[in-house]
Amino acid sequence: MIEAKGWVTAKAGEKCAGHNRALGVIASLLVGLVLLDIYLVHMQPSWTVWVALASLALAGSLLLTRRLLPNGQLKASLELVLLLLYLVVVCWFTGRTDSPFISAIYLVLMATSLTLGRRITYLMAALAVASYSLLAAGEYPPLWNELPSYLIRVLPFIFIAHVGAILAGETEAAHAEVERLSLTDDLTELNNMRSFETLALQQERISRRYQTPFAICMLDADNLKQINDRYGHLAGTELIKWTARVIRSSIRESDIAARFGGDEFIILYADHDKEQILPAVERIVSAMSSCPFSYEGDLIDCTLSAGIASFPCDGDDLKSVVKLADQAMYRSKEMGKNRVTLAESEGEQKGEREKLQVRGEKLGGRVPQLDGQRSGVHLRKGDLTR
Repeated sequence: MIEAKGWVTAKAGEKCAGHNRALGVIASLLVGLVLLDIYLVHMQPSWTVWVALASLALAGSLLLTRRLLPNGQLKASLELVLLLLYLVVVCWFTGRTDSPFISAIYLVLMATSLTLGRRITYLMAALAVASYSLLAAGEYPPLWNELPSYLIRVLPFIFIAHVGAILAGETEAAHAEVERLSLTDDLTELNNMRSFETLALQQERISRRYQTPFAICMLDADNLKQINDRYGHLAGTELIKWTARVIRSSIRESDIAARFGGDEFIILYADHDKEQILPAVERIVSAMSSCPFSYEGDLIDCTLSAGIASFPCDGDDLKSVVKLADQAMYRSKEMGKNRVTLAESEGEQKGEREKLQVRGEKLGGRVPQLDGQRSGVHLRKGDLTR
């Protein structure tokens, strides 16, 4: 479920901003090194002027791109191309293919691979080869008259671009996996509470701005202790996993489910209040009671108790809505388990407590009962036997 959430990759802009800052430092150091070189090495005056003008043009171009373009791939691509063109001009007046700055082209290729991905890196490598060929054309005799020597000079550009693209891809994959693990509950592969809180607070802000509701559902396995006592704690672990599978099979991609702790689970339904999502939660509870899970050859029955509260009718913030949903869930347990209870106002809760003392049998009339006719979740073949 984590992969489908947009906020997991929301830091892409920050990453591009960091690469742009690094590129600015590289460009500044390179310009400083070039200016130091033309100061220490006596070149023809006209060549010195051209190199100085190219340095000023690069600085002005980078300043314009940073003021006019937002951080992103377009900006990074343009700046790297400008830096490559600058190196071509500098190398032209400082020895062409024998220039001490020719190796700086490798730096451009590595920066491209770390910033822009494999496809653009290969395009930049082709541009680097073309630039090197242009520098070789200014020599006499042209370098490609000796084809083996020419290939030995240009193949490193392609090799470095390829290796850089591979390393960048491996780094991105490792980073994505670490991020996924930090946001996922290991046992159930649902969101952990860290990621749920971030997503839920984001939904709270959206609901406040656009005056839309959201609902929180709390669910808890009814007989975890009995299963642990009879079959062992490994069976209890399988129960938690099975509950997560039932929940995951019963919600939409836009719903946010997480393991709250132990055998408790929490679901956020965006743009719906508690009355609207009641049938969906009833289907989860019904599916759990009608689908036992397999453990060491035995089919073990288990049920769920659920409670639902919604924003803004039950609470004016996420914390209060979660608290009321949790209280409603515990009322489900008190009333016989395997059912769903809607959160109630303080006055309604007081009335329920009074009726509990006088006529307990009336409690059942206030609890939405499962009709038993709704279809359960569609489980894949082999789910029961695993």
